[in-house]
Amino acid sequence: MAIVAPSFLSANFLSLETDCKMVNESQADWVHLDVMDGRFVPNITFGPMIIDFIRKATPKICDVHLMIVEPEKYVEDFKKAGADILTVHLEACTHLHRNIEQIKSLGMQAGVALNPHTPVEALKEVLHDIDVVLIMSVNPGFGGQKFIPNTLNKIATLRRMIDEKGLAAKIEIDGGVTLQNAPDIIKAGAHVLVAGNTVFKSKDPKDTIAQLKKIV
Repeated sequence: MAIVAPSFLSANFLSLETDCKMVNESQADWVHLDVMDGRFVPNITFGPMIIDFIRKATPKICDVHLMIVEPEKYVEDFKKAGADILTVHLEACTHLHRNIEQIKSLGMQAGVALNPHTPVEALKEVLHDIDVVLIMSVNPGFGGQKFIPNTLNKIATLRRMIDEKGLAAKIEIDGGVTLQNAPDIIKAGAHVLVAGNTVFKSKDPKDTIAQLKKIV
């Protein structure tokens, strides 16, 4: 079954407690929290303070996705805020292995994200150190974008790399995930579905999560 991670980028920030309650009562496995700095991506979202509030409102795994430059300066802040998984972008890290080791040394799972133009082969030398690989299936910065079809090929390639080496890294897909394309995403080899608008803009978010959860 798919691991489902509703993205709070699409939540109603006037009623975060209500949205947390909904996710808590649902079959969601993780909560996905997108941090944007207006430099690495053309948007600004939220930081450790909001994550701290959400952490206190949910027992779910907090999956924090840093779309920021110089992430090493803030890793300890996100640990204190309650991140369970901390994902940095390969494109933002000059010393990626050092970033991964820093995250893991603080007791968090380490994730690495790839933009649509970045080949999965770029992770070859560090794949054994990574807990989660997040493949961006849209260009990062904004919610509500359409899924880039070539992402399915990237997923399949990465899954072969992981399986051939006998590794345990999970493949997470972020961007444009819908009930319609989720089966193909899982079939290609992904483990984790990040869903923003698909969940929070649906008439029945809990039922939508349940449908995503059933995908095998």
